[in-house]
Amino acid sequence: MTTGVENVQTGTIQARGGERRLTAVEFQQLAAVPAAVEWFANIDNPRTRRAYRNDLQDFSSFIGLTGADDFRQVTRAHVLAWRADLEGRGLAGATIRRKLAALASLFDHLLDSNAVAGGNPVHGVKRPRIETNEGKTPALGDHQAKALLEAPDDRSLKGLRDRAILAVLLYHGLRREEAAQLRVNHLVERRGIGHLLVHGKGGKVRYLPIHPVAADRIHAYLERSVHHLADPKAPLFVPLRHWAKGQGVSANGIYTLVAAYAEKAGIQVEGLGVHGLRATAATNALEHEADIAKVQAWLGHANISTTRIYDRRQNRPEDSPTYKVRY
Repeated sequence: MTTGVENVQTGTIQARGGERRLTAVEFQQLAAVPAAVEWFANIDNPRTRRAYRNDLQDFSSFIGLTGADDFRQVTRAHVLAWRADLEGRGLAGATIRRKLAALASLFDHLLDSNAVAGGNPVHGVKRPRIETNEGKTPALGDHQAKALLEAPDDRSLKGLRDRAILAVLLYHGLRREEAAQLRVNHLVERRGIGHLLVHGKGGKVRYLPIHPVAADRIHAYLERSVHHLADPKAPLFVPLRHWAKGQGVSANGIYTLVAAYAEKAGIQVEGLGVHGLRATAATNALEHEADIAKVQAWLGHANISTTRIYDRRQNRPEDSPTYKVRY
């Protein structure tokens, strides 16, 4: 099977690798399949919806869908040809997995709605193995995490805010968007224990017990800040110059903040960002015997295979046979 002109034909459909025959407007022909519209409507996260829409447009363009009935003619051969084309374009394994997952999810829904007959043509198509992100998303060592936590000056309001932000990230493993969306009234009590109410991907909400260090730092920051007194729904972390506008620190602002304090602390880790602090929190929790299923829920992962990326207990240097050698 090649990634050029494909000789896979079923009915009137012919797949041509690399050729984009549908425009974004023509892709709206999907609307002719009510079940497909329902499927899109059930995807809450706009970023996921946009990614899946692009994935399906890619597939539709590749095999040359010209109408709603063409969905009934799609076979595994078409999917295999598409996968080969994606690989030929040099796309990452994770991207190819997502594209195949989007197509499989759509066909599952079409089958459930009797919009197509037979089986799911994506099932049985081998997907790229999940790549480890250990090299791409480095975790800090304990001494580096401690240095980062102590990098902001605790004598200024900015320093108090930034100390609280870093503690929230390193003790709870939040995504930067989740930290940016925190509001004062997201500090809640459940059964007498302080929790963070976190709004994650896909509109999912999770409650995380606040770590004592983070709780102390948030309290110290709010004692000095006055932005929340008039509005308990105000953003938890605000830009110091524009707090009266009701806007919180942005996700990009948190990214910049982490980079600045990592440099101040002398931490030289290539590729370190906010996701690196999330990896640090997850790796640390797992190394201290946290249950991986609970870490999955804690991080807000939909699939436990994503959580396993951070399980590096088999690769701890201190457990290496190197230290068992005796001469």
